[in-house]
Amino acid sequence: MKQEMLINVSQPEECRIAIVEDGVLEELYIERSSQDNYVGNIYKGRVVNLEPSIQAAFVDFGVGRNGFLHISDVESQYFRQGGFDPSRPIDSSGNQAPLDDDADDDIPDESGNGFSRRRERRVRPGARPRVKPPIQDILRRGDEVLVQVIKEGIGSKGPTLSTYISIPGRYLVLMPALGRVGVSRKIEDDDARRKLRDVMLELNPPKGLGFIVRTAGIDRTKKELSRDLAYLLRLWKVIVRRLKKQVGPVDIYEESDMIIRTIRDIFTGDVDAIYIDEPSAYERAKEFLQIVMPRYVNRLKLYEGKEPLFHKYGLDDEIGRIQKRAVPLKQGGGIVIDQTEALVAIDVNSGNFRADNNAEETAYQLNIAAAKEIARQLRLRDLGGVIVNDFIDMRKERHRRGVERALRDAVKRDRARTKILRTSPFGLIEMTRQRIRPSLKRSVFKECPCCTGTGVVKTAESMAIEAVRMLMLACHQEGLARVTLTVSDEVAVYLNNKKRRELSKLEDDTGIVVQIFGREGLSPEHLTIECHDLNGRELKFQQA
Repeated sequence: MKQEMLINVSQPEECRIAIVEDGVLEELYIERSSQDNYVGNIYKGRVVNLEPSIQAAFVDFGVGRNGFLHISDVESQYFRQGGFDPSRPIDSSGNQAPLDDDADDDIPDESGNGFSRRRERRVRPGARPRVKPPIQDILRRGDEVLVQVIKEGIGSKGPTLSTYISIPGRYLVLMPALGRVGVSRKIEDDDARRKLRDVMLELNPPKGLGFIVRTAGIDRTKKELSRDLAYLLRLWKVIVRRLKKQVGPVDIYEESDMIIRTIRDIFTGDVDAIYIDEPSAYERAKEFLQIVMPRYVNRLKLYEGKEPLFHKYGLDDEIGRIQKRAVPLKQGGGIVIDQTEALVAIDVNSGNFRADNNAEETAYQLNIAAAKEIARQLRLRDLGGVIVNDFIDMRKERHRRGVERALRDAVKRDRARTKILRTSPFGLIEMTRQRIRPSLKRSVFKECPCCTGTGVVKTAESMAIEAVRMLMLACHQEGLARVTLTVSDEVAVYLNNKKRRELSKLEDDTGIVVQIFGREGLSPEHLTIECHDLNGRELKFQQA
């Protein structure tokens, strides 16, 4: 399988990164310079408000919007006697119950930034589970907290914060609050886990700081892990120094740009080549690779072709189709994706797909193909939250289990956390996918000013009926002599033709002149009414 990473930064306003496998677009990351990107950044913030009813604090961290900090994301140093001291990270003497070896994960979010902080802690047999005190007993207004952004603000919601700090390197993740060495749970081979843990212990990391070996650390030499460890330690010392000197709210640490983040978090030995179409970006990537992964520098190439990079690989058309509601499948049939505020609904349609003139086999094979495409579309569109998949009904239990397995296998390559439930009695498969930032659709498009996001507008007939109703209401005003109605061209044509008799009768009964103006380019639902007296003075009219 030929795998390539294509990086398009020919336009300074936008960076696009695509992962292509045998000519098929498998992953896509888009970032605009005009859009705020705080995920992974570390700030010294100040608590501005507490909400005991939802056990959360709102923190000013210096970006103009307050962040949301839930009690589950407050690290135990903050409610231990003596308070928080960043220069005194959690030691390994037992003050904080350690996480189990498998509770550590290096699963970054969809864009390669940040790490999920909420973890379930195992309690030793016979030990009492540790209960966190209420947030109002931990924090006060004005308290300073060291926080990291783990999810961008979506809509009216501010960014989500956590005090569980994690700083990713190439092969390791520094987690100050962890206090020990761990291995990513994505590394399932027990021998590999044991070997990596032994190598890390030989490197003798400082007591009190925690490190997780990422999946990229498999088969790395002791020297490579040591280099990454030294880099993260230097970085942490700089962060602590800034933290002590500066008063919050203030920026303490910023994540690398999208190109460096993506190469750091996604690039593996399976990637045959990295193409970049802009010289300065190419030099930055080359410098990073020479420091972190010198053996792979020769795979980085500057694209100098006259044809745009993404167009050469046929990706522009593919990216354009990503936003369409219906997605056809190669074998026939397709899936329909509808995104709402609370969830994503995906419907599988059979279309003209047929298999052996057998309804059950047809449904099974189509559902298998749809499961793979659903996983791919979730990655490409960066959809998160609750996702409900309505597959074609199947009677056989083994077929249902087969579709569930296919969906689970297809999402394994997804770097966002996913959880898939079993098929419901109604044939639905519910799942969740980690949401770190708004979906690609919400980032690229804005709400339609005509339909305000509903996807539909009133017909010309509906608007004409409403306009006549408003005219009848306006004509009851005292001193009214003339009413001017401004609507779209289509509505004006309908009023002047099919509503002419009603309008003439209204003029005769009231003695008021009704004028209708249709203007090109107005919204289909545009409707304004102006009322004037005999002297031409405008009268106030309160529209419904």
